[in-house]
Formats: sequence, structure tokens, C-alpha cells
Amino acid sequence: MTFPRRPECLYRHLGPVPARLFRSGRPVISPAGDAKLSHPAPAVRLRRRAGDGATAMSRLRDIGADRVKARVHIRLKPGVLDPQGKAIGNALTGLGFPGIGEVRQGKLIELELAETDPARAREQVEAMCRQLLANPVIETFAIELA
Repeated sequence: MTFPRRPECLYRHLGPVPARLFRSGRPVISPAGDAKLSHPAPAVRLRRRAGDGATAMSRLRDIGADRVKARVHIRLKPGVLDPQGKAIGNALTGLGFPGIGEVRQGKLIELELAETDPARAREQVEAMCRQLLANPVIETFAIELA
């Protein structure tokens, strides 16, 4: 995997380019050739600002304390062919795992919502599934709230 090079590496004759011109958190290649993030992670910045690492980290934990977490399991409907599941089954048999029957492959999506009411959170997740996350023609979905 290659990362995009910073312009200051490619165009040294133009001088250094301010870091604020880059999208935050994107991996870049430094002039030394090592990959690193263009800025410190948010937790590090918050710890620096607060001065006390324990206080800053507890603030980060408190931000998501009242949020609802949802897991969405998306599977192909029973009548739909699953070529990826078939390939997984064949690979497992080839690796020496006997007794493999039908293999069906699916997706697991974990969401953290700002909504605190579980009923409203479920409605939001169902709308997300119908509009984007699942294809209702060939897939079914199941929602777990935590």
C-alpha cells in the first residue's frame, strides 16, 4: 500500500507547505520516507490541552456515555446465490476442514448513535438499512441495540 506524497517532498524548490493545507488524519510520507499522520490524534490533542492525561481521557469516555450502540447483521435472502460463501466453503474444504455444509457470507455493521431513546434509535437504523446499508431486493437485516 502506498501513501500519497506530501508536496514538500516532491517540490522542495518551492519551500515547506503548511500542514494545515492537508486533510487531517491522512497518512503521508515524510521526507525521510516513513509513513505518519499529518497531525496528532484527537485524544493526544485533548490530553495536551487539558494538561492532565487522566482527566482528558475520562472526558473522551463521557462523550459517548449516553449513546445507543447498534449492530446490523446483513445477510443474503435464502433464494439468492452466494458465490462468496461457496468460495469460502471450497477454501475451507481445501484446507482440510471436513464436513463443511452450505456457507453463507454476510456483513456486520456497528453504529454508535447520538440518540438516547432505543425506539427512535431502532427507527433511525431501520431507515439507514432501507436507504443505504442493505439492498432490500436480495438482502435481509437484523438489528441489535445495546
